[in-house]
Amino acid sequence: MADVHVHAPHALTEGSEEEPAPTRRMERRLELGAVLLLALTTLATAWSGYQAARWSGEQSQHYARASATRVVAQQAATRAGQLRIDDLLYFNGWLDAREAGNAKLEAIYRSRFRPEFEPAFRAWIAQHPFTNPRAVPGPLYMPQYRSADLARSVRLDVVADKLFQEGTAAKTNGDRYILSTVFFAAVLFFAGISLRLDWQPLRIAVLGMALVLLAGGVAFVLTLPVA
Repeated sequence: MADVHVHAPHALTEGSEEEPAPTRRMERRLELGAVLLLALTTLATAWSGYQAARWSGEQSQHYARASATRVVAQQAATRAGQLRIDDLLYFNGWLDAREAGNAKLEAIYRSRFRPEFEPAFRAWIAQHPFTNPRAVPGPLYMPQYRSADLARSVRLDVVADKLFQEGTAAKTNGDRYILSTVFFAAVLFFAGISLRLDWQPLRIAVLGMALVLLAGGVAFVLTLPVA
């Protein structure tokens, strides 16, 4: 009987220290939820990082193409300016020869007019500029004077502007994907720290906060374009 009186209180104490089954089930569910959050967030972070890298590559390609196109456009504009100077020099030589009455030299300069200059010259002559005080000062000011190189330069500048804008848009998309990783980093922090919390209400609150941040981050990522 003495043995019974000694061990009975010990047995009762052991039984009272065991957690109730509902509490243990809740603990397991919370741990499973934290693990699922960690797994999903890791995948979302990897996806955002991948997309940020892809958009960064798109940005570099568009900026490089914009720069190359701008160089070609500048070359075309420079050539157009040089040809305009040539047209002006030949036209001034023609004028001097005409004023000097040197028909042979006048014909030489006339034969050296470029095909692009000819329509403007003929339109200018049709105004009778030597007797008409209201005539345009010279063929270079006529609407018929069109430079193919200058037009090409303008077109290339438009293309370069578009490429630059696309590069800027790609940079913006990459920055937004990087921003989404801030949400996911917060989720990883809260989900990880929840595993070390003993007080169940606090653990539930932390996991709930992590879930809200994950949902917000995923919703934000879904609005972004995919590279």
